[in-house]
Amino acid sequence: MHLSVGYQLAEAGEESFVETVREFRAAVTEVYFPWIGAPSGRPPIGRTGTPLDPYAVGQFESDLVAMRALGVRLNLLLNANCYGARAISRNLEREVVARLSRLDTLVGGVETVTTASPVIAFIVKQHRPEVEVRASVNMRIGTVEGMQYLAEVFDSYCVSRDVNRDLDQLRRLKRWADGAGKRLHLLVNSGCLRHCSGQTFHDNLVAHEADGALSDPLPGFVPTVCWRLLRDPANWRLVLQGTWIRPEDLGVYEGLVAQVKLATRLHERPHVVIGAYARGRYDGNLLDLLEPGYGPAFAPYVLDNRRFPADWFLRTSICDRHCEECTTCAEVLKQVLRPLAV
Repeated sequence: MHLSVGYQLAEAGEESFVETVREFRAAVTEVYFPWIGAPSGRPPIGRTGTPLDPYAVGQFESDLVAMRALGVRLNLLLNANCYGARAISRNLEREVVARLSRLDTLVGGVETVTTASPVIAFIVKQHRPEVEVRASVNMRIGTVEGMQYLAEVFDSYCVSRDVNRDLDQLRRLKRWADGAGKRLHLLVNSGCLRHCSGQTFHDNLVAHEADGALSDPLPGFVPTVCWRLLRDPANWRLVLQGTWIRPEDLGVYEGLVAQVKLATRLHERPHVVIGAYARGRYDGNLLDLLEPGYGPAFAPYVLDNRRFPADWFLRTSICDRHCEECTTCAEVLKQVLRPLAV
């Protein structure tokens, strides 16, 4: 299975992310990255103040050149959930075109732009028709209708993580995509809760981190639904009810999707994540592969990936998703949960 991995800007003295891509180049076919200092679906990279750190800018551009030399496809993220008053403006158009032009000069352009904005998708189509435009997973497109509505501006879709384990629905999406000349992608190691009612709110918060709007947060409120819920061990089963796919089960998706995406942009150990999915096996704490991984919430316990029952994927791919009436994940949690070895 081909892997699309999220770029990390290394700190001074740390090994460049390029070396991880180089090591797993046989599996890694694409690297996705935001523009340095810009809003995206995650906190901005390289911004420790204003203006941008010159070291960060230089390292960012150097890494892009090095990854281009490795022959991987480059995927620019313009996927913030909110662009404020600029959301449908000519100013935004000029900004998008300027970034694409800079990438033309730097690395000969990018193959793909991923966005959560139909406006940005339209802008890219107008100015760079040769570039693949991909719908962000954060658009939560999980139906044929959802794909059809925006087929004019999107060439591919990273479909809603909420349908990851619904193989029948994925087959429906694939049939339509094949007929329409579109491609499907999946995010496979998201730790986010399935059907999270706080996702849009959270994504909007993240989109505004680049402008410093969150510098004086309201005390006493945890804005992330998952971390708030997981303070209570009675809710730990929610993680098993999620959307992640174990490395051992990737083969099931061969032929259904063109590529799978790994969330590694913020992960503390991206090398471990990419290695596990490249090999199709992981013998450690499953939480180490997810983003967010919830390790601190579960401490001093881990989820032993070796203890999952042999029929885990089968059971979760054919269940009726009536989690409030089912005890399967709670039962499997007891089987895989163990104290951290000291």
